Amino acid sequence: MKTGLTVLAATLALGACKTLETTPAAPLQQGYTCCNLHHEGDWISDSNYAGLPMVPAGTPVKVLSYGRYRAHVDMNGKPFRLGQDYGREQESTEKWVSKLVVTEDPKLKLASYPKAVQEAIKAGQLMKGMTKEQVIMSVGYPLTNENPSLDAPIWRYWRSSFDEYQVEWDKQGRVKNIAAHPMSLPLIEYKK
Repeated sequence: MKTGLTVLAATLALGACKTLETTPAAPLQQGYTCCNLHHEGDWISDSNYAGLPMVPAGTPVKVLSYGRYRAHVDMNGKPFRLGQDYGREQESTEKWVSKLVVTEDPKLKLASYPKAVQEAIKAGQLMKGMTKEQVIMSVGYPLTNENPSLDAPIWRYWRSSFDEYQVEWDKQGRVKNIAAHPMSLPLIEYKK
């Protein structure tokens, strides 16, 4: 009886470990990063804190596998982990990753934007008049748990865990205002 319980406990423990790293039925995408993504070491969180080092939009990326709330990827020959730290309840990891890994290189679209917008995006900054597409390319998608709809009049972002900034939209879907702490605003808002 005791041996049977030990075998059962070991089997359950191994089964629990298996759920931490799995490859779902979803296809493993490859393409390009949709937008500028910020990383701490090899970790890219859905918080995408603007104060961290940046992987530029249009970087070649290939999804290698999925784990629990994460995807292991190769970005231009370097291993990274895309981690869904906050938006887990709002969308699946596979759906979130499919927003970040796009088939069309965004650098093609970037080249069609006005020069100042191109420079702002390359710097990971924002400017008044940008479209939602341009803002996403520059600073990524806003957190889904804080921004359930991209149709909201204000999107919330962070430079760090305690340094929030907000993007306010006009009726035409262009940046009307960027609100941030006065010390952070020059790091967020692009000036020509």
